[in-house]
Amino acid sequence: MRALRVALLAAIVPVLLTGCGGTNGGRAQPTVTVTVPASSGGTTPASGASQAPASRPGIVAVTTAGALVRLDPVAGNVTQTLVSGGVIGDEISVSPDGSTVYFAQGAGCKAEVESIAIGGGTPAPIAAGDLPAISPDGSKLAIARQPLFSNSCTAGDLYVAKNFKLVIRTLRSGTEQVLPLPPRIGQSGLFPPISHLSWAADSVRLAVSLAAVQDNEGWGLDIVDTSAAKYYLPPGSGVTNVPVSGSPSAQRSYLREGVFLPDGNLFISRACCGGVPVRNTSRLMWEVTTSGALVHQVAIGYPNLDHVSLAASGQWLLYLAGNDLYISQNGNMPVKLTGGLIAAAWV
Repeated sequence: MRALRVALLAAIVPVLLTGCGGTNGGRAQPTVTVTVPASSGGTTPASGASQAPASRPGIVAVTTAGALVRLDPVAGNVTQTLVSGGVIGDEISVSPDGSTVYFAQGAGCKAEVESIAIGGGTPAPIAAGDLPAISPDGSKLAIARQPLFSNSCTAGDLYVAKNFKLVIRTLRSGTEQVLPLPPRIGQSGLFPPISHLSWAADSVRLAVSLAAVQDNEGWGLDIVDTSAAKYYLPPGSGVTNVPVSGSPSAQRSYLREGVFLPDGNLFISRACCGGVPVRNTSRLMWEVTTSGALVHQVAIGYPNLDHVSLAASGQWLLYLAGNDLYISQNGNMPVKLTGGLIAAAWV
């Protein structure tokens, strides 16, 4: 959610850390990134020729001006503008065959998911909602339908539980499976809305990232089995929470966002610490199991920047740190590709 992002005040400089000792599950000791303020004299690295740039997938993104664009995956510059304005973040999604981009315009009660051909053309409306995520088999689109952060809603619509839904839309027929909040959630009050959606390779399970409404409380990550779940939050069958593990302070840390990797693990943005007052002193980009166990540390992020719009394609990862786009191959040291973005995805 753009309203929750912290303005970018410093450059992020990858630094190779050594001397940690040992290996990680048979893998080489992970390379991590450390954020260094621009005043330290550090420089932003080039786009990482050692990461075989010619093999990088394509990238689509949304600029801070709301334009949906294609990026050169090596140089990071805009190569084509697909939609000139009005597109929102932090999620866009590309069909498995790479032919179609799904995005959202508007906000809250007037948000609408649309699609456009990867080569450009006229956008086609699909359904009300935002945060579109196309399933790996290309048959279904997961959509969040919720009235938050909008001037288009009446006062009675805001924070009313019945208006918050996870929708699974079958693209061929247009039929929708609707997963609401569970009955334990009252008809009014504060509860965590959806902030990101990601399908597992089976096109059945969804990683549902949840957003804090206030005081940095409420962030979370649930795995929703769409074949069994009746709601998108626990309790109930088909919904499991991904717990926070490791350090610092697992009890007070939270998962800001998470997406499925091709092997069934998760790529997450882990932050510390929640509570009042807000004290974000740590941002860690980790690969974890669905039970929360650390598999591999990809990066250490800048504590005061949001790390969102996570995406995975084969051996490639990407995410935004503030408005800067970082990419990583095989879980190794991320490199900054470009800036000025609010969403990104692989093609």
